[in-house]
Amino acid sequence: MGKRKLAALEKVDADLVSLQYKIRRDPKSYAQEFYDQWLAYDAQRQIFISSPSTASTDDLKKFHDLVDLIAHVADLYPDLTGAYPDHLKELLNQHHAVLHPELREKVVGSLVLLRRKDVIDSTSLLTTLFPILISTPSKTLRSLLYAKIISDLRESNSKSTNHRLNRTIQTVLHNLVTSDRTSTKGMWATRITRELWRRQVWSDAKPCDVMKEACLGDNEKVVVGGVKFFLGGDKSREEFEDESSGDDVDLKRVKHQSGINKKSKKRQKAYEKAIDKVKKQDRKKSAPHPLNFSALHLLHDPQGFAEQLFQKHLQNTKNKFSLDNKLLILQLVTRLVGLHKLTIISLYSWFVRFLTPKQAQVTSFLASLAQATHDLVPPDAIEPLVVKIANEFVSEASASEVAAAGINSIREIAIRQPLCMTETLLQDLVLYQRSKDKGVVMAAKGLQSLYREVYPELLQKKYRGKEATMGLRSGETRQRKFGEEDVGGIEGIELLEQYKEEQKAKKLAEQEGLPEGDEGKKKLDDEDDDGFHSDEWEVGSTDSESSGGWIDVESDGEDDVPAKKRQKTGSEAPQLVDGDKENVVAEANGISTLAMTSILTPADLLKLQELRREARVDQALGNRSKRKKELIDRHIDEGVTAEDIELPATLGKKSTKEERVALAKDGKPGRDEHKSTQAIRKSKKEAEGKSSTNKEKARKKNFLMTVGKARAKTKRSLTDTTKALRQHVARSKNGGRRRNDAPP
Repeated sequence: MGKRKLAALEKVDADLVSLQYKIRRDPKSYAQEFYDQWLAYDAQRQIFISSPSTASTDDLKKFHDLVDLIAHVADLYPDLTGAYPDHLKELLNQHHAVLHPELREKVVGSLVLLRRKDVIDSTSLLTTLFPILISTPSKTLRSLLYAKIISDLRESNSKSTNHRLNRTIQTVLHNLVTSDRTSTKGMWATRITRELWRRQVWSDAKPCDVMKEACLGDNEKVVVGGVKFFLGGDKSREEFEDESSGDDVDLKRVKHQSGINKKSKKRQKAYEKAIDKVKKQDRKKSAPHPLNFSALHLLHDPQGFAEQLFQKHLQNTKNKFSLDNKLLILQLVTRLVGLHKLTIISLYSWFVRFLTPKQAQVTSFLASLAQATHDLVPPDAIEPLVVKIANEFVSEASASEVAAAGINSIREIAIRQPLCMTETLLQDLVLYQRSKDKGVVMAAKGLQSLYREVYPELLQKKYRGKEATMGLRSGETRQRKFGEEDVGGIEGIELLEQYKEEQKAKKLAEQEGLPEGDEGKKKLDDEDDDGFHSDEWEVGSTDSESSGGWIDVESDGEDDVPAKKRQKTGSEAPQLVDGDKENVVAEANGISTLAMTSILTPADLLKLQELRREARVDQALGNRSKRKKELIDRHIDEGVTAEDIELPATLGKKSTKEERVALAKDGKPGRDEHKSTQAIRKSKKEAEGKSSTNKEKARKKNFLMTVGKARAKTKRSLTDTTKALRQHVARSKNGGRRRNDAPP
């Protein structure tokens, strides 16, 4: 019976379709015909509502066609069809569980059509569909309603952001999550929010508040949905943006295909459509990038959220979540702590019982501990954990993978808080570079390289290296105290200052014939000296009102006599001009003198960008002289994963033959059988829809088909050859024999 009903509903009445087209063309002339159909619809609706589950196949088909007809032309007769949207809402709300699937889909589609025709607004549509979405047991209906809700919200925010609608729906989702924290209905709130965040329809702080409440729920599925939003929502948004912008149009291919056969309007429209798409992509690329903040940055109270999350789901012994889900929650808590530099002291003591090689997924716990460490965490809270890792993981009896993971996790922690290490423990860990396992050696050398940059005093002299030893002797390398922060400034400004000094010394050397380098620079400093380090004060320029010292003016009018120098007495202190004061303040605060005393021009900014790029290249090539700050202030947004902890053991392990073969085949086109390069090119052309050239076709012709043309060419006179060549050139300019490429 169900199949018969389905087949009957699929057949649309041809008369009603014809009437629909006529009404759309001339509504006034067919007003009476529509009124008759409206009366038939109303009567059929009354019959259907009385017994929706026992309706016959004919009644279903007739009601289905009438609903479709009125939905398409309801905007033309607003006075008569004013109650039509309410009829559909009532039918869907009260009888969605017993309606035939095809009729139910038609009712939902009619409501969406009325929304597109602006007969109803988005708020009315979404408030009708959403309660059914969270209550219906039908999987197909849930999928349909979910797709319609997402589509309508996208359309409503396509031209401009519809703040009123967004606030209404976000409030509904927020209430759905907070009204019953044990129910699974909050899953739909998390799914809708994640999808709209991925598509960048919602990008403000309100969806983050909805997902924050989902993370603090009691239902495990709802909590996991909210946690995954904060951990992977930004990455999925970037991937979706890359996928949507990666659909490039090959204009050359489209033009070639349109010119193969005879011209037609269809091919011309396809070509124009491709051109419009390319222009749209160009406009999108040249448009300014929107400020899409990370969801973790948009949280209102990250300290309170992290504390609640930790106490409710991790510290609570009554919590029965699975280990995988607890690790997801732990990753979110530690990401918040490391990103916002929060202080949750009880978190570090909670880690102690999990730092053992027998713990399942222990590398994830080690990665989370590294994420939760930053330079404002007291070293006393981290040091017992580092000692515990060293005692449990790093020993001669431990497996090589375990020892490598332990040393590498200690290194990740020490990057963020170098003060957590003691001299004895560091020396013991560095000695593991004598191990026979390559992974352990790499981990130990990485820890040694780190402390050469950030705290070389803890290393023995023979392990410090040349640069660290010279830095300690000169005083350039200095250990930062707990809680000490660097003074803010312009990144790379010291590179520009050094470059300008070198250019001044070079210019002076060219003018006066002085040698380049230190001597020229010394001479330049002597020329620019304003007298602070000399025994006498010289008279400043009369053009400057801020120059120091008094000027003795002769009363007899002898302008050619130079002014006398004012001698400095022992009791007088040198008076600093404004520029000298700025220099002293800049040196005292560790700020570049160039940033304090001059305004950077556009040329300076371009040169500064170039110097930064060169510095990054030097760093990539192994120049580690300026890596101290970068090692301490590591990019926290990316976090630490279990793969980062296991990396030394993976690199130190010898790969098998199968792994090497798979690595060699990676990135190469797969093929089942051996083919020549020419065959691969031919198959690639066929896949792209391209044909062979005329020369390739001529090679495959029978010899007897081409011999006559070849003989005729050899017998042509010089005049005939010239004439044929001219005709060939003219024909090529006109687009060939068919003139496919001829200008309009």
